[in-house]
Amino acid sequence: MADESWRLPNSVQQLAANMQEPPSQYLLREQELLGANLAGAEMPEPVPTIDLGLLSASNDPEEAAKLRSALQTWGFFQVSNHGMEASMMDSVFTASREFFQLPLEEKKKCSNLIDGKHFQVEGYGNDQVRTQDQRLDWSDRLHLRVEPEGGRNLDHWPTHPKSFRDDLHEYALKCKGIRDDILRAMPKILKLDADCLVNQFNSNAPTFARFNHFPPCPRPDLVLGIKPHADFPALTVLLMDNDVAGLQYLRDGTWYNVPAACDHTLLINIGLTMEIMTNGIFTGPMHRVVTNADKERISVAMFYGVDPEQEIGPMAHLLSEEQPAQYRKMKAKDLLVLHHEHYAGGRGPRIADTLKI
Repeated sequence: MADESWRLPNSVQQLAANMQEPPSQYLLREQELLGANLAGAEMPEPVPTIDLGLLSASNDPEEAAKLRSALQTWGFFQVSNHGMEASMMDSVFTASREFFQLPLEEKKKCSNLIDGKHFQVEGYGNDQVRTQDQRLDWSDRLHLRVEPEGGRNLDHWPTHPKSFRDDLHEYALKCKGIRDDILRAMPKILKLDADCLVNQFNSNAPTFARFNHFPPCPRPDLVLGIKPHADFPALTVLLMDNDVAGLQYLRDGTWYNVPAACDHTLLINIGLTMEIMTNGIFTGPMHRVVTNADKERISVAMFYGVDPEQEIGPMAHLLSEEQPAQYRKMKAKDLLVLHHEHYAGGRGPRIADTLKI
């Protein structure tokens, strides 16, 4: 029988603790380093920051204009005054750090490998390794289904630290409210009904929480924490590390550094699903995570998708003879398969560009 041990990557945290050089599977190829500029460039202006409370309460024209500009130029923005207590954000971040500090055997109780070898999305571990030459990310993650609530698999939810489950449950409720405020603000700047995006998310729409841990890396000049990609779900709500930066966005051929979080803001990212639904008016940006030689980094992402059986296509109200559909329709579950295959292979172009009519 052929040796397929390559399908089972090691804990990056363990590699970082025991090896002075990253294994070859993590090293960028020579052609990938050309123009990669892992150091990144400083953003030409501060990260767009939207006062969500002001925008939601009164559709403040200045905040609405800032939102439209952010969506059409960067595809991401920060929200302040979002209604989530700073103490809750701190609790979720602390629980995340404490989980990744647990012994490996304790974390493996939440493993994403069935019988130690069959991959599933949920659980603790790494992303799926599909090919022997796939470049691996210098990160471990805990990936959990949060909604529908009845679909939660609590076998993968840590029991240590003891606050983890309650913290995540409460955090998810707050994030869902933030998601809805953003989804109601976006149609208004397109002169559409305020609920047209919220209504795309039925009771089967999945929400996943992904806890990312990026250990220190001895070769940040050759290794990425997460390879370049655009998110698949409609919307991502990201809780970033307050102390260590690492997230970079691509715009006009240049990778820009996003500073570490401050003042308990949350970062909002547009995904492929939203790009298709808005017929490309808003685009899902390419982004990546670089590594740090001395410090670990943690982030928590909430991914908001639509029902896997739902057909994704441009919203009818945005289409006309002058503005025909730019993307072909496809079921969400089929589009997700294409998305995973595209970015696992490290392909350069955005997948959205391959879906245009």
